[in-house]
Amino acid sequence: MKKAEQVVFVIDDDPSMRTAIKELIEAVGMTCQTFGSGQELLGAELPDVPSSLVLDVRLPGLSGLNLQRELTERGINMPIIFITGHGDIPMSVQAMKAGAVEFLTKPFRDQDLLDAIEQGIERDRSARMQLTAMRELRERAEALTPREREVMRLVVTGLLNKQIAAELDISEKTVNVHRSQVMQKMQADSLAELVRMTEKLELRSVAAQAH
Repeated sequence: MKKAEQVVFVIDDDPSMRTAIKELIEAVGMTCQTFGSGQELLGAELPDVPSSLVLDVRLPGLSGLNLQRELTERGINMPIIFITGHGDIPMSVQAMKAGAVEFLTKPFRDQDLLDAIEQGIERDRSARMQLTAMRELRERAEALTPREREVMRLVVTGLLNKQIAAELDISEKTVNVHRSQVMQKMQADSLAELVRMTEKLELRSVAAQAH
């Protein structure tokens, strides 16, 4: 992915700091959007590309830590690099526990910030790929007929075709046809791969029920 197809957001109430960080980020070929407050970011239309957020801890109105919480509540899981001129250990621990990539105290080295941004974007890109793969997997599973789902459920438990046929009271030949359709629709090359797919789907549904 080209650097232009990813974006770094910067929130700092100091205009000179915003400008300096924006120039640093754009100097290495990345796109940068800056904001003076958390409210500005929340009100903006954000591009749907891998991204990272450089966020000042102490902001007027919505603080950096509160914005982090607000983004999480809205389902915006953007990797965050906190910057502060008044860093203290409890604040840093709280930020990192809530999933921050890094916590840098001003003045920080340019390379440390760039490294953290790169790490954040890589984390976001990986998460997006996993979400896309999961969505595609669910779409494949939804394309199965009710009978094919039953066959798949029994296939992944390790039952033989004749055992599945007895369980569902259908012929072994019919099981074979359904099994073939399941493998094709799920795009599974092996039984082991099909088992992994069903495990992912079941974990997803269990996680959804827990929320």
